[in-house]
Amino acid sequence: MNLEQVSKLESKLLLSTYDRYPVLLRKGRGVYLYDNKGRKYLDLLSGIGVNALGYAHPAITNTITRQAKLLVHTSNLFYHEYQGRLAAALTKISGMDRAFFTNSGTEAWEGALKLARAYARAGCEPGAEPKWRILALEHAFHGRTFGALATTHKEKYRAPFAPVVPGVEFVRFNDVADLVTKFDSTVCAIGFEFLQGEGGIRPVSREFAEAAHKLARKHNALLIADEIQSGMGRTGKWFAYQHYGIQPDLVTVAKPIAGGLPLGALLVSEKVSGCIHPGMHGTTFGGGPLACAVALQLITILEKEKLLNHVQKTGAYLIEQLEKLKKKHSAIREVRGMGLMIGVELESADLAKAVFQQMLKRGTIVNRTDETVIRLLPPFIVKKQHIDTAIRQLDEALAKNKMSAVATAAGRNK
Repeated sequence: MNLEQVSKLESKLLLSTYDRYPVLLRKGRGVYLYDNKGRKYLDLLSGIGVNALGYAHPAITNTITRQAKLLVHTSNLFYHEYQGRLAAALTKISGMDRAFFTNSGTEAWEGALKLARAYARAGCEPGAEPKWRILALEHAFHGRTFGALATTHKEKYRAPFAPVVPGVEFVRFNDVADLVTKFDSTVCAIGFEFLQGEGGIRPVSREFAEAAHKLARKHNALLIADEIQSGMGRTGKWFAYQHYGIQPDLVTVAKPIAGGLPLGALLVSEKVSGCIHPGMHGTTFGGGPLACAVALQLITILEKEKLLNHVQKTGAYLIEQLEKLKKKHSAIREVRGMGLMIGVELESADLAKAVFQQMLKRGTIVNRTDETVIRLLPPFIVKKQHIDTAIRQLDEALAKNKMSAVATAAGRNK
């Protein structure tokens, strides 16, 4: 089928939830994707941060093939050999104590919210009302399921489904005074991304993170770290919170964890784990043998090939080149990020949309988030020559739009 046929079929049969780009993808290899006509695209988005090792990595492909011949799925009523081993690997790199496996990031976040409420209830004095308020941040995005939606900041996501789950209050981003005002003894948890993704690649300040951690301890509330996009090495450390020297109570993980297969995880501290028992929570597909086997292989590759160090070096190089572009193009307002999770804020939403489209035409995949931000989430295997190609194309796209803007202004002044 060609692009026109696929598009027509989808428009007739699928829910209208995605504004797809006009490209029909056929295969991938390394850092490149190929469409149905054989055109090659440099992928600096990696499936929105999922394909950490790019495409068709031989070790991942071999693991999928081997495990698919043995056991793809079994219910969580039985044991298989990979959940315990994966939990051991994840708790080792995260500093957490236990794991619960899910299908996705939003499901992991739902589990975290449930555990926060359960922990508050378990510690409540007899006859007293359990704490149930949850704090989230301005610009936050935690998912599209109902509980996650309530903690996602943008009104456009929440309004069509109101009223959402009650008890959530938003704190102004990096505003410690606002945090102190809203964080009292009725709060059971505060949850945030140490490096926001959909919200525009915004890192929380060290002052804000430390204040949130201190207030959580003071009020016996839980600190939940959303590492769905920033975790598993994306920022140059296993998790973004490790840049701050803060240990959360709950951590949510997904996107790159299983090399492109659906898998998420909720990592839990020992003090919180005691509030959950069989029957309180569960999942059908989360933690299946195929996805867990691949996730173990991915962690092995990241460690063996020292890819976190590579992420740090190539990320620093990418930011350095973007900062040079910023000096050349006044349309670039700010460059933000850590490792290979980087945002380039432009002067307008229209410009960001035009630049994204021109990059795609030139054969490089990025995307636009928070209206004005070009988001870069390259595979961890990206090299300097790939970055140089993208920088050159971004330079050309910005220059073209500047010329178009000048020409339009001149036409208006005639």
